[in-house]
Amino acid sequence: MLTRCGVGTPRRLLVAAGLALLVALAGAPASAARPGDPGADCPPGQNDCSVWDDEPGVPGDPGGGGGNTGGGGNGSGGGAAKCQWNGRVIPCYDDVLGWFNTGDGCYYKLAEPQPTAPEGKQWYVQTCNGGDLGAQTVVLRDGPPPGFGTPPDPEELARRALASISLLPPRIAVAPRRSKGAGLVGLPVWMWASRGASYFGPLTASASDRGLTVTITAKVDSIVWDMGDRHQVTCTGPGTPYDAKGDRAGQTSPDCGYDGGYQRAGTYRVGATTHWTVHWETGNGTTDGNIPQIRTSNTIPIQIQELQVVAR
Repeated sequence: MLTRCGVGTPRRLLVAAGLALLVALAGAPASAARPGDPGADCPPGQNDCSVWDDEPGVPGDPGGGGGNTGGGGNGSGGGAAKCQWNGRVIPCYDDVLGWFNTGDGCYYKLAEPQPTAPEGKQWYVQTCNGGDLGAQTVVLRDGPPPGFGTPPDPEELARRALASISLLPPRIAVAPRRSKGAGLVGLPVWMWASRGASYFGPLTASASDRGLTVTITAKVDSIVWDMGDRHQVTCTGPGTPYDAKGDRAGQTSPDCGYDGGYQRAGTYRVGATTHWTVHWETGNGTTDGNIPQIRTSNTIPIQIQELQVVAR
């Protein structure tokens, strides 16, 4: 719905008042649209946060800020379809005002109840100036204005559903860990990230408008690790935490590792990016699509030393 500030009278009451004046306005010409004042557009935001830890085990707070987004889409979820008027963005459809006509800057909705009208004509509640309730009147038209009755855009509904969930950046860890001591040149490195639906999916949500429902399913397809030495490692899952007492201690990771290790001593910064696919489809299954998303962690340090050989 159109977001306006400083309007004291509820819109539904003003629409009702406009209908009450229908008889008096019958036959009168529609008021011309005037440039509207700049307004505020407040779409819902994606609720993400950026978190990391050398010991990932405590889930991050979804209410924080600073998550990195990118790929084919960004984290700020869209609302309903948007139109432009007088330099500002407004909904193309409003539950109270109806459909927006970009040609004259007015919303149109069929008057209810529909008074007596000449054959082939209908009464419309017209709200001009991009939705200014002070420019509302009732007009008689031969047919619907351009854009009237346009169905909702399913991808816009998918983005609205996306805005209602949190795709969190990965919480990452590596072995050797700085807290446990330095690693050695040429030895395997293990990488892993916190599991959970908010980090790897699947997550589902839906949004509906004018009888159309779109459902989304979001899941991570891959996680790309930046090892800090110009090398990257791509894994298909969150990886396996390293266990110094486990069967694979000192060996390569079974599913996500930098097997050849670092070739030079130094301190490196390791980070990771999850690549999400948000798949959407309509309730009747006739239309679907994908919205790519990425989430990027902060970096953590890993220290590597040369293997010291003592000669006797």
